[in-house]
Amino acid sequence: MIGRIHGVLLEKASPPTILVDVGGVGYEIDVPMSTLYKLPDVGAQVTLYTHLQVREDAHTLYGFSSKAERSAFRSLIKVTGVGARIGLAVLSGMSVEELSSAITLQETGRLTQVPGIGKKTAERLLLELRGKLGAELDVAAAPVAGGQADILNALISLGYSSAESQKALKSLPPDVDVAEGIRLALKSLAR
Repeated sequence: MIGRIHGVLLEKASPPTILVDVGGVGYEIDVPMSTLYKLPDVGAQVTLYTHLQVREDAHTLYGFSSKAERSAFRSLIKVTGVGARIGLAVLSGMSVEELSSAITLQETGRLTQVPGIGKKTAERLLLELRGKLGAELDVAAAPVAGGQADILNALISLGYSSAESQKALKSLPPDVDVAEGIRLALKSLAR
């Protein structure tokens, strides 16, 4: 198994595939868009955590900027009906933290926003990854109770990221009602 690649970035012009030279051997590596955006300029040194998928007709190498991203990918492809392409699409469309939060909060709508993920696939992901993804990644979404969950969902549906919304929740008094909580959270996010 190839677990990590370190070499010179030769090409990144044909997403999602990049080419990395390691000791004179060029490795074609498929990466999610989140990793592609973090890559240095062509000709620079690059290190990627990798996952090698071996099938009868192909050996495909997938690369990720962090171990958490690779771990999320491995969890995603274990789900029935989710292959490597959908795994890359999910990680291209949302961060590992946002994915973990969506699974923890059981938010089908956030997953269906990713191209290639329908309602049934999103429900399967939520069912099979519940309680697993955050634990494997050491990315625990803060437990949210009752009204706090409503405030969090309102902020996310207004377009704020999960991380921003969680941070705004921490600044609220614990017994605040939903309407007042949303108002105070929006006020803190506007700063």
